[in-house]
Amino acid sequence: MSVTLEGIEAQIRSYNPSADLRGIEEAYDFALTHHAGQMRKTGEPFISHPLEVAMILAGLNLDTATLQAAILHDVVEDSAASIKEVRELFGEEVAALVDGVTKLGRIKFSSLAEAQANNMRKMLIAMAKDIRVILIKLADRLHNMRTLAALPDEKRHRKAIETMEIYAPLAHRLGISSIKWELEDLAFFYLEPRKFAQIEKMVSESRDAREAYLHQVIDQLTTELTAIGVESEISGRPKHLYSIYQKMTYRGKDFSEIYDLIALRVIVGSVKDVYGALGTVHSIWKPVPGRFKDYVAMPKFNMYQSLHTTVIGPAGRPLEIQIRTEEMHRTAEYGIAAHWRYKEGGRADEAFDERLSWLRQMLEWQTELKDPREFMEALKIDLFEDEVFVFTPKGDVVSLRRGSTPIDFAYMIHTEVGHHCVGAKVNGSIVTLDYELQMGDRVDILTNKSSWPSRDWLNVVRTSSARSKIRSYFSKASREDDLVKGKEELGKVLRKQGMHASASTLGKALDVVARDMNLTEGDDLLAAIGSGKQSPKQVVTKLIKVLAKDEAAAPQPEPEAVLPVLQPSRAVSRRRSATGVRVKGIDDVLVRLAHCCNPVPGDAIVGFVTRGRGVSVHRADCPNARELVSSSAERILEVEWDTETSSTYQVEILIEALDRTRLLQDISIALADAGVNVLSAAISTDRQGVAYLKFLFELGHMDQLQKVLNQVRAVDGVFDAQRTMPEGGKKRGGES
Repeated sequence: MSVTLEGIEAQIRSYNPSADLRGIEEAYDFALTHHAGQMRKTGEPFISHPLEVAMILAGLNLDTATLQAAILHDVVEDSAASIKEVRELFGEEVAALVDGVTKLGRIKFSSLAEAQANNMRKMLIAMAKDIRVILIKLADRLHNMRTLAALPDEKRHRKAIETMEIYAPLAHRLGISSIKWELEDLAFFYLEPRKFAQIEKMVSESRDAREAYLHQVIDQLTTELTAIGVESEISGRPKHLYSIYQKMTYRGKDFSEIYDLIALRVIVGSVKDVYGALGTVHSIWKPVPGRFKDYVAMPKFNMYQSLHTTVIGPAGRPLEIQIRTEEMHRTAEYGIAAHWRYKEGGRADEAFDERLSWLRQMLEWQTELKDPREFMEALKIDLFEDEVFVFTPKGDVVSLRRGSTPIDFAYMIHTEVGHHCVGAKVNGSIVTLDYELQMGDRVDILTNKSSWPSRDWLNVVRTSSARSKIRSYFSKASREDDLVKGKEELGKVLRKQGMHASASTLGKALDVVARDMNLTEGDDLLAAIGSGKQSPKQVVTKLIKVLAKDEAAAPQPEPEAVLPVLQPSRAVSRRRSATGVRVKGIDDVLVRLAHCCNPVPGDAIVGFVTRGRGVSVHRADCPNARELVSSSAERILEVEWDTETSSTYQVEILIEALDRTRLLQDISIALADAGVNVLSAAISTDRQGVAYLKFLFELGHMDQLQKVLNQVRAVDGVFDAQRTMPEGGKKRGGES
């Protein structure tokens, strides 16, 4: 059912009965007028979107100014309304929020990477000014994800990746779990539909048994807490599909280990009752050693507070329990938004600014990172990870990303402390610089003024701030070396391409390419090549386009022909090729199928004249083929499949599955049932517990391939099975 103005007003009254709703109604009338006639890709009237966004935020109990801005957030960008009109009608506070959201999406950039990086920079700045701008943006993204099916495939995939990498972690950072979980599940659905469907099926099949066990446990715990005078509200904690998938892949657990783990949430009246309830839980069931965490005494970075414990429940099944107050629960669900107590003209609580220290830290280092890819990488790291708390020798608490090292700690204290770090003591004992800091460690950094950072530190540090400071140091110290190296690397590729241009012409072209890549001048681009941040091949590709405008600088032809002499036949060859491929217009020529892509009948193919090895046939979509077409077009021949020839062809498939016992056996049986002759197999498993199996086999005809893939996909635990494609840039077995 679509959201209505009346529904939003009812939601507001549920948490603020005395709310003055005239501003909400006026905002709705204004938005309705200016969005009149506009439709969304879903076919719904455009006004439905801002209403949905407002309802999401009303579910977080936000103030009327934020809800007005939510209803108005698209009027300046998508209608004739101006920010001046909004300011005159709704006041400075609402106008500032609308303007903040509008500016996040208004500027266009030359590349997707640049656009993403700059949009995130703007988002960080907007957060620093008023966090509510980002709350509106998160709600906007959530509703767009709910209706993502209306977009084309390519846009769906791009939005889903962006949501998983940026918006869900951002919601996590802000402590808004209610939005974080839904964003992750929606993105997971579009990015990994097969895995999503399989886990959804597993969850559905185990639901009845779990719920019966859950009721038994809740009844027992409720009785025990009532007996000691603790009023409680106990419920099962929902498990989200993406979180299940993460535990299965990243922790290497079977589904039964995860979903049979019952999770309970216990909400009590006071902090005293939180610890009282914990004592009762541990008196009923035996706690699992090492699985108790006190986030009440030491909250997480996103303000989250709760006691976590795992016990052995009835029937010997693990039972995961969270205990918190109602206030803690609100913060856990709504995060930052929970600190916007509804008051007309009110603001967040006094501790609010302190709780956003991570935001100020990100604002500090983001200005140092000019490379959009580097910035986005650092941002993703900072948004994703949980924290550990360690102590200085004076007892001050320092918050770091989990997995951080003494070097991260040193740079967190001060840049110069980091630069001159030579060692560290943890809890009074000397440790290596790659030691992983643990919760509660006391850290003392040893320094030497004559010592400076090592490049190896970049492989050791875990925080983006430390990494950016180390890179900044080496960027300044080694720019000249990078310039020299960059010139050498670029020169090699230019000579290989046979390009000739004067130094002045090349210098001007480099400046043009540098500006196109968001750099100031050509020297910056050369330094980027020398440092490995830019590929010289990519730069040369752009240089060719710039130099092509100047005929004098166009690439010179090869000094001698490299195409071997082949005599065209007067008629179609009567001799059949053993490969099942014939070269148009050429008789009696050696033809071989390229092993990098293993073309089979039905594939679009191209032929390449090699030196002394006849014609090599590639799939047209093979990266190696595309490279040959661009670099040696004169050696490309037209080839076609000889449908009258009976041959066998080699096909390689890649299978992705959850690792488990008997997986290889089950897949081998499926391949045997499909009637193929397996020539080789390669199996690997990553640290996340995902198995990758490559099989090379022979097929008599292509109709068999789909049968093989369907047989394999039906095996339990298999996410997907696809024919492989070669990676770009790999050697072509000496092809020349």
